Amino acid sequence: MQTLVDEIRAQGIILPGGFLKVDGLVNHQLLPALTREMGQEFARHFAPLSPSKILTIEVSGIAPALATAMELGIPMVYARKKKPLTMKEPAYTAQSVSRTKGGAVDLFVSSEFLGVGDRVVIIDDFLASGGTVRSLTDIIGQSGATLLGLGCVIEKAFEHGRDRLADLNIPIHTLANIVRMSEAEGIVVEAGR
Repeated sequence: MQTLVDEIRAQGIILPGGFLKVDGLVNHQLLPALTREMGQEFARHFAPLSPSKILTIEVSGIAPALATAMELGIPMVYARKKKPLTMKEPAYTAQSVSRTKGGAVDLFVSSEFLGVGDRVVIIDDFLASGGTVRSLTDIIGQSGATLLGLGCVIEKAFEHGRDRLADLNIPIHTLANIVRMSEAEGIVVEAGR
């Protein structure tokens, strides 16, 4: 995913509070060819696990998750941040702390689309502290589905999310790894792992 690494170097902006702004790649604007390449890479990595569903959270995880699901030929389900009136009960719920939203966010997935027998890979935009992934694993646990792996577009390795998720005993695959970032040094990014 050298293209992704190069784009992060070219477009990434460090914001106060340790945020990495990559809105021109995954969080606001999408580059279709790059998004397709992300999906192909995730699909190549996770296809041997025979997943039956891809799970993500709205909004920024949808594009890479959908690209992955399309490559694998399986459905993608996304956790909603607001429960619609049309959502079938029971709904699986969890709470996630969102640094970018500045607080806790409730997540909802309908039991209609995730359940026992599903083999799930989580695809998301960032792996930082691991909190978001924990919320999704809670939803997967409520559903009785099996978690097979985690794919994230960008890992902020210095926040140690991978280490905090070690007890899940799943493969974690990232496409770009932010080794460190600071105003003085800029963004030090390398291929994912």
